[in-house]
Amino acid sequence: MALTLRYQATTTVPVEVEGILPHVVREMAPSQIERLEIFHGNQALPLAEFFQVSGDAADEHLIWEGDLSGVHWIGAHMTTGRMRVAGHAGRHVGSQMQGGQIDVEGDAGDWLGGELHGGLIHVRGRAGHLVGAAYRGSRRGMTGGTILVEGGAGNEIGHTMRRGLIVIGGSCGDLAGFNMLAGTILVLGDCGIRHGAGMRRGTIGLLGKTRPPLLATFRYGCRFQPAFLRLLCSQLQQHGFPVPAGLASTPVDLYHGDLIEGGRGEILLPAVA
Repeated sequence: MALTLRYQATTTVPVEVEGILPHVVREMAPSQIERLEIFHGNQALPLAEFFQVSGDAADEHLIWEGDLSGVHWIGAHMTTGRMRVAGHAGRHVGSQMQGGQIDVEGDAGDWLGGELHGGLIHVRGRAGHLVGAAYRGSRRGMTGGTILVEGGAGNEIGHTMRRGLIVIGGSCGDLAGFNMLAGTILVLGDCGIRHGAGMRRGTIGLLGKTRPPLLATFRYGCRFQPAFLRLLCSQLQQHGFPVPAGLASTPVDLYHGDLIEGGRGEILLPAVA
C-alpha cells in the first residue's frame, strides 16, 4: 500500500517539502513521518501541520494529493522509488533527481527537473520555465534522465543541458536549448524564438505546425528522415505519451549551429515543399 500525503492547508506562503523521499521514509511509521520537518516560508514545522499522512511507505511509493501548486521541491534529490502527484505541483519538482519516477497528473511550476541527473519525470499537464535547466551560475543543467511534458512549457527549456531527453508535447516559449552542451530536446507544438543560441552539440527538434525563425548563425544541411524518431516515438508510446500521427516518419530539414560555438549542434524543422 502506498504512502499517501494529503495536503490540507490553505496558506498562501510557499511550502517546501525537500527531503520527503521514498528512501528516507520507507522504514518509518506514519507517526514518525508526521514529525519530519518541512518549511513554511522560513519557518520549520512538522509535516503533519500541512499533510494528512496515511498508508505504508515500505514499497517506496508516495502519493501526494491536493492542489500542490504552492508546494515546492517535491521529489528533489530523489534516488529511488516512485511518486505520483494527484493534482498540480509547484516549482522544482524532481530537481537534481538521480533515479526513480515522478508522475504529475496536473501542471508543474518552473524548474521542473532542474539539473536532473537521472530517472523519469512525466507531467500530464503544462510546465513552467526552465525545464531541465541549469541554476543561475551553474556550468551544467540536466546531465541525464528523461522529462516528458504532455502540455506546453515556458522559456529556456534545457538551458545548458549536458545529456538526457526533454519532450514537450505542446508549445514552448523562447530560447529552447540555450547554451546547450549536448542531449536531445523535442518540441511537438509551436514555439518562440532564438532557439539553440550558443549551443555546442546536441539535437533540438522543433516539429510543430509552424516553423520558428532560426538565428542567422544556423546553416541548412540537408533534408532527411531521421531513424531515431521511429525509436523515440516507440519509447514515448511505451510511457503512455501521446504521439502525433505520422511523427515517426516525418521528413525534416537539418540546420547546423550555433556557428559561433563551432556548429556541431543541430536543429530539426518540419520539411516544407
